[in-house]
Amino acid sequence: MFCKLLSYECFFIIYDSKKLVAGYFDPDYGDVFQKENSEEIISSMLKNHDKILGGIMMVPLVKFRLFDTDLDTTLTNVESQVNRVNEHLQKWKIFLLKMNYDWHSVRISHTDQDMLTIAFQIKFSKPTPLEKISLGGELFDTLEILQKSDLL
Repeated sequence: MFCKLLSYECFFIIYDSKKLVAGYFDPDYGDVFQKENSEEIISSMLKNHDKILGGIMMVPLVKFRLFDTDLDTTLTNVESQVNRVNEHLQKWKIFLLKMNYDWHSVRISHTDQDMLTIAFQIKFSKPTPLEKISLGGELFDTLEILQKSDLL
Protein backbone atom coordinates (compact mmCIF):
# COMPACT_ATOMS: atom_id res chain seq x y z
CA MET A 1 0.00 0.00 0.00
CA PHE A 2 1.25 3.48 -0.81
CA CYS A 3 0.66 6.16 1.71
CA LYS A 4 1.83 9.48 0.37
CA LEU A 5 3.50 11.73 -2.13
CA LEU A 6 5.93 14.43 -1.13
CA SER A 7 6.66 17.35 -3.41
CA TYR A 8 10.39 17.97 -3.88
CA GLU A 9 11.49 20.77 -6.19
CA CYS A 10 9.68 19.96 -9.46
CA PHE A 11 8.90 16.26 -8.89
CA PHE A 12 7.16 14.07 -6.32
CA ILE A 13 8.60 11.30 -4.17
CA ILE A 14 6.34 8.27 -3.74
CA TYR A 15 6.48 6.67 -0.28
CA ASP A 16 5.15 3.25 0.68
CA SER A 17 3.32 2.39 3.91
CA LYS A 18 6.67 1.77 5.64
CA LYS A 19 7.70 5.35 4.77
CA LEU A 20 10.35 4.08 2.34
CA VAL A 21 10.88 5.64 -1.08
CA ALA A 22 9.00 3.51 -3.62
CA GLY A 23 9.61 5.72 -6.65
CA TYR A 24 9.31 9.15 -8.18
CA PHE A 25 6.78 10.99 -10.31
CA ASP A 26 7.91 13.77 -12.63
CA PRO A 27 4.86 15.71 -13.88
CA ASP A 28 4.59 16.72 -17.51
CA TYR A 29 4.58 20.51 -17.19
CA GLY A 30 4.38 21.05 -20.93
CA ASP A 31 6.90 23.16 -22.81
CA VAL A 32 8.03 25.24 -19.81
CA PHE A 33 11.59 23.89 -19.86
CA GLN A 34 12.27 25.77 -23.08
CA LYS A 35 11.64 29.10 -21.36
CA GLU A 36 14.14 31.18 -19.39
CA ASN A 37 11.96 31.39 -16.29
CA SER A 38 10.95 27.71 -16.24
CA GLU A 39 11.59 27.33 -12.49
CA GLU A 40 9.24 30.22 -11.74
CA ILE A 41 6.60 28.84 -14.09
CA ILE A 42 6.75 25.38 -12.48
CA SER A 43 6.67 26.88 -8.99
CA SER A 44 3.56 28.85 -9.96
CA MET A 45 1.93 25.77 -11.50
CA LEU A 46 2.53 23.81 -8.30
CA LYS A 47 1.28 26.65 -6.08
CA ASN A 48 -1.87 27.13 -8.18
CA HIS A 49 -2.50 23.36 -8.53
CA ASP A 50 -2.60 23.68 -12.32
CA LYS A 51 -3.94 20.62 -14.10
CA ILE A 52 -1.66 18.22 -15.97
CA LEU A 53 -2.33 15.20 -18.17
CA GLY A 54 0.37 12.88 -16.79
CA GLY A 55 4.10 12.54 -16.43
CA ILE A 56 6.91 10.06 -15.93
CA MET A 57 7.00 7.49 -13.13
CA MET A 58 10.36 6.06 -12.13
CA VAL A 59 10.64 2.96 -9.92
CA PRO A 60 13.28 0.30 -9.21
CA LEU A 61 13.48 -2.30 -11.98
CA VAL A 62 15.83 -4.89 -10.52
CA LYS A 63 18.66 -5.21 -8.01
CA PHE A 64 21.34 -7.60 -9.19
CA ARG A 65 22.97 -8.44 -5.84
CA LEU A 66 26.21 -8.98 -7.75
CA PHE A 67 27.92 -5.67 -8.33
CA ASP A 68 29.18 -5.06 -4.85
CA THR A 69 32.78 -3.86 -4.58
CA ASP A 70 33.72 -6.61 -2.14
CA LEU A 71 31.78 -9.42 -3.83
CA ASP A 72 33.22 -12.86 -3.12
CA THR A 73 30.85 -15.57 -4.30
CA THR A 74 30.46 -18.80 -6.24
CA LEU A 75 29.44 -19.56 -9.80
CA THR A 76 26.30 -21.22 -8.44
CA ASN A 77 25.33 -18.02 -6.63
CA VAL A 78 25.96 -15.90 -9.73
CA GLU A 79 23.81 -18.28 -11.78
CA SER A 80 21.06 -18.10 -9.14
CA GLN A 81 21.09 -14.28 -9.16
CA VAL A 82 21.06 -14.13 -12.97
CA ASN A 83 18.08 -16.52 -13.05
CA ARG A 84 16.25 -14.44 -10.42
CA VAL A 85 16.90 -11.26 -12.41
CA ASN A 86 15.66 -12.91 -15.61
CA GLU A 87 12.43 -14.05 -13.92
CA HIS A 88 11.89 -10.53 -12.60
CA LEU A 89 12.50 -9.01 -16.05
CA GLN A 90 9.88 -11.35 -17.51
CA LYS A 91 7.34 -9.96 -15.01
CA TRP A 92 8.26 -6.45 -16.14
CA LYS A 93 7.76 -7.39 -19.80
CA ILE A 94 4.27 -8.68 -18.96
CA PHE A 95 3.49 -5.51 -17.00
CA LEU A 96 4.62 -3.20 -19.81
CA LEU A 97 2.59 -5.15 -22.39
CA LYS A 98 -0.49 -5.21 -20.13
CA MET A 99 -0.32 -1.47 -19.43
CA ASN A 100 0.37 -0.68 -23.11
CA TYR A 101 2.91 2.06 -22.39
CA ASP A 102 4.21 3.94 -25.41
CA TRP A 103 7.65 4.49 -23.96
CA HIS A 104 10.01 3.32 -21.23
CA SER A 105 13.66 3.83 -20.31
CA VAL A 106 16.01 1.69 -18.20
CA ARG A 107 18.96 3.28 -16.41
CA ILE A 108 21.41 2.62 -13.61
CA SER A 109 20.03 3.90 -10.32
CA HIS A 110 21.60 7.15 -9.17
CA THR A 111 21.70 5.85 -5.57
CA ASP A 112 22.75 2.20 -6.12
CA GLN A 113 25.12 1.02 -8.88
CA ASP A 114 23.83 -2.54 -8.37
CA MET A 115 20.28 -1.56 -9.35
CA LEU A 116 18.48 -0.59 -12.52
CA THR A 117 15.50 1.73 -12.57
CA ILE A 118 12.73 1.98 -15.11
CA ALA A 119 10.85 5.10 -16.13
CA PHE A 120 7.60 5.05 -18.07
CA GLN A 121 4.98 7.52 -19.14
CA ILE A 122 1.75 7.78 -17.17
CA LYS A 123 -1.30 9.30 -18.87
CA PHE A 124 -4.06 10.39 -16.52
CA SER A 125 -7.73 9.62 -17.08
CA LYS A 126 -8.52 13.33 -16.86
CA PRO A 127 -6.68 16.64 -16.33
CA THR A 128 -5.44 16.39 -12.74
CA PRO A 129 -4.44 19.16 -10.31
CA LEU A 130 -0.80 19.33 -9.25
CA GLU A 131 -1.52 18.43 -5.65
CA LYS A 132 -0.66 15.33 -3.67
CA ILE A 133 -4.12 13.81 -3.13
CA SER A 134 -5.27 14.18 -6.75
CA LEU A 135 -1.96 12.92 -8.16
CA GLY A 136 -1.95 10.03 -5.70
CA GLY A 137 -5.41 9.03 -6.87
CA GLU A 138 -4.26 8.91 -10.48
CA LEU A 139 -1.04 7.01 -9.65
CA PHE A 140 -2.64 4.57 -7.21
CA ASP A 141 -3.86 1.97 -9.74
CA THR A 142 -0.47 1.71 -11.42
CA LEU A 143 1.28 1.39 -8.06
CA GLU A 144 -1.20 -1.27 -6.95
CA ILE A 145 -0.65 -3.30 -10.12
CA LEU A 146 3.14 -3.02 -9.66
CA GLN A 147 2.83 -4.21 -6.07
CA LYS A 148 0.44 -7.08 -6.88
CA SER A 149 2.76 -8.15 -9.72
CA ASP A 150 5.62 -8.29 -7.17
CA LEU A 151 7.49 -5.54 -8.99
CA LEU A 152 7.76 -3.14 -6.04
